Amino acid sequence: MSTPRASPLRLKVLMDPREEGWPSMDLVGEALVEGLSALTSEVAVTSVRPSIPRALRNLPRVGSRKAAFNADRLLTRFGLYPARLLKERGSPDIFHVVDHTYAQLVHALPADRTGVFCHDLDAFRCVLEPHREPRPSWFRLMARTTLKGLERAAIVFHSTQQVREELLAHGVVSPERLVWAPYGVSPEYRTDPVPGDASDAVLAPLHGRPYLLHVGSAIRRKRLDVLFDTFAALRAQHPDLMLVQQGGELDEAQRTQVERLGLKDALLQPPRQERATLAGLYRRASAVLVPSDAEGFGLPVIEALACGVPVVASDLPVLREVGADACTYCPVGDVPAWANAVDALLAGRIPAPSPETRRARAARFTWSAHARTVLDAYLHRLVDPSGRV
Repeated sequence: MSTPRASPLRLKVLMDPREEGWPSMDLVGEALVEGLSALTSEVAVTSVRPSIPRALRNLPRVGSRKAAFNADRLLTRFGLYPARLLKERGSPDIFHVVDHTYAQLVHALPADRTGVFCHDLDAFRCVLEPHREPRPSWFRLMARTTLKGLERAAIVFHSTQQVREELLAHGVVSPERLVWAPYGVSPEYRTDPVPGDASDAVLAPLHGRPYLLHVGSAIRRKRLDVLFDTFAALRAQHPDLMLVQQGGELDEAQRTQVERLGLKDALLQPPRQERATLAGLYRRASAVLVPSDAEGFGLPVIEALACGVPVVASDLPVLREVGADACTYCPVGDVPAWANAVDALLAGRIPAPSPETRRARAARFTWSAHARTVLDAYLHRLVDPSGRV
């Protein structure tokens, strides 16, 4: 139990600008603030979420380019956001950085009163394992600055034991500064419809045909190449099958692959949806596929399980840690194995784990427990017996 305090702990939650376009980071920050807001006798929580200014994007003939947006992002990450927080150094607050890619904020804050949530080590791969991810020197400098911020933080949170092992293997932080705080399942993700579910309209172009669902971005580690190749192989046995990909903006190579495989008319990519509608997309899917070759947690796994949907996932230690016996697993990148497994599931030759098993696994993850873990870490580690920070 937490030590009683004369007054609630003052905690500032530092979130990504919404323009970053990372729904998972938005969710983690918003769910934490909501969970902590229910613990008013113990914590007074406020959140900080700046906007990305249109500095370069307002320049003629420059602003329309993607590079202009990225420049505005960097200005915010390494200039405006840290400068804003420099004014907070003298306050009695504890600071929580929601996203490790903003760990450079620690340099502007009292590190002994700041925690960072490390979701994975992708942002630091070019520094920790440069042979795996070579990058230009300017990019490595940014990554190193951000990593140094993470290394200075008083507490580093992680959602899975796999991330913990990787942090320790690279010597990023000492074990006594690590805290395991698994994510949760939002209440919208359940087996029955919820208010605000507009999935009927989103799925109207499918005209009732069955579909597979992938939820996530189009970045390389999500392996959309495996997703598309697997789906193309399945269509020979399931010609009416469709593919819904939620959350990814395809690059040129991915668009070329879709064209080459003849999938353009079978692929639906709706824009970002609110959770109630996304839950509807999960519930109606024949199966949810997670073919990533690396993950820090895999939120779509537990969201889909909470909706009672079969999940086929890459056989990664982190996804087995999260999904346990509630998922079907396939070797990473092995398209024939993926096609065979999904075909067997669709045809009923091999049963998926039972709906009860799926829901029971998802029920182990709650945002209230996540918030409780984060708060207890600050109360027990950064607050002395008199209640002072």
